[in-house]
Amino acid sequence: MELPNLVARFIETQNNLDSKAYVACFTDAAIVHDEGRTYKGKEEILQWIEQANAEYQSFMKPLKYEQSGINGVLTAEVSGTFPGSPAELKFHLGLKNDLIDSLKVTG
Repeated sequence: MELPNLVARFIETQNNLDSKAYVACFTDAAIVHDEGRTYKGKEEILQWIEQANAEYQSFMKPLKYEQSGINGVLTAEVSGTFPGSPAELKFHLGLKNDLIDSLKVTG
């Protein structure tokens, strides 16, 4: 599957559990919505992804990617040490200057 460089890097950093490289995919003012919580800015996003990586050790297998303008939706099979693994999740991406400005994870 052909993915934009940013999306491929986003997946690669998650699969390597590389929290710092993962956060580098985001703008300074990015917002993440996941599991009913909101994380604002790189500091909160770093804390969120470090905790998620430690707890779930998630691996993403991309299934589909669609982009319209500055918005993209990545559908991926996510497996890890969480109940219901693997799960098909959607990653709704808002893009800005070749970085992720917003991310909302839905089931």
